[in-house]
Amino acid sequence: MLTVDYDRFELQRGMIVLDLGCGFGRHAFESSRRGAHVVTCDMAVPELVEVGNTYKAMIEARELTGEALAESVGGDATKLPFADNTFDRIIASEIMEHVPDDIAAMAELSRVLKPGGILAVTVPAELPERICWKLSDEYYAPKSVGGHVRIYKQSNLQGQMSDAGLTPFTSHRAHALHSPYWWLRCAVGPQDDEQFLVKAYNKFLVWDIMKRPKLTTWADKVLNPVLGKSLIQYARKPESANHVAA
Repeated sequence: MLTVDYDRFELQRGMIVLDLGCGFGRHAFESSRRGAHVVTCDMAVPELVEVGNTYKAMIEARELTGEALAESVGGDATKLPFADNTFDRIIASEIMEHVPDDIAAMAELSRVLKPGGILAVTVPAELPERICWKLSDEYYAPKSVGGHVRIYKQSNLQGQMSDAGLTPFTSHRAHALHSPYWWLRCAVGPQDDEQFLVKAYNKFLVWDIMKRPKLTTWADKVLNPVLGKSLIQYARKPESANHVAA
């Protein structure tokens, strides 16, 4: 299930991509399939190991070449272990809402992005997220350890990008059918994933992701502008950009 729109991301074969907060690698794998050299970076080492294992399996199955994964690195978003102007493209998917110092993280993303490069940041969209916060204080920090620490307005995210020397240029919303699932989870208790309705909705979402029927694809597209769970904002680093300090 991809959140980033690769047409807007303008990824080209041979580009170097950073997938920050890669999780289990959905965007990393797609970028590799499109011929990019991918560096995955996450604070969760077990997830990096799992991503590496999946890459090995994909290479053995000849879905990818042996050069698909350039590097896998454990790292802090506010102190990225990369040189200035390293990456042609960067994806930071559902990570910024977890970072206490998101301004420092944005500055780091700008620092390691090449002039002319594109950054795609995805965060929970404001309206669906506010409903989750209203329904349960166990959904977000501090009760949710490592949980969300803020709700983003799109204007705030765009402002952070601009302050870091980037130029926001397009955006969209995704995963509208996932918003009711999270509202339901918050209503019954975010930790209760065994509740009957929660399990039934999760089963539906898994089916939808696997089958992608026309009806739910259409419904998602129609509802995304209002109910899309994720906001995806793209920004470009000017060709003349200098180093941006955190």
